[in-house]
Amino acid sequence: MKKIEFKATNYLSDLTDTQWEQIAEYFPQGPNSEHHKRTLLNAVLYLVNNGCKWRALPHDFSPYSTVHSFYRRARLSGLWEKVLEAVVQKTRLTAERNAAPSYALLILKV
Repeated sequence: MKKIEFKATNYLSDLTDTQWEQIAEYFPQGPNSEHHKRTLLNAVLYLVNNGCKWRALPHDFSPYSTVHSFYRRARLSGLWEKVLEAVVQKTRLTAERNAAPSYALLILKV
C-alpha cells in the first residue's frame, strides 16, 4: 500500500495538527487513495470559509472534481453529522458538561 503524503497549504481555514488529530479517525486513507484526506478536508473548509465556486478552488488543493466527490460522498453517508457530533461531545466534556445537551433552541427566520 502506498503512503499518501500530506502537503500543507497556508490558508486560514486549514485544520491545525491538533484539530486534524481529533477527527482523523473518521477519514481513513483507503488503499487506492490518491489524495490525502486532510488535503481534501482543508479544500472543503476553504470553500465553506470563502464561499467560492468549486472551479475556483486554488490549484494547490486537489482537483475540484475530486474535492466535490469527497464532499458529496461524506454528505450522503452522514459523515459530516458524525464528525460534528463527536466534536460537540468532546468540546462539552472538556468544558465539564454533559456530552449531549439536554435541550436546544431553534430560531427560524421566516
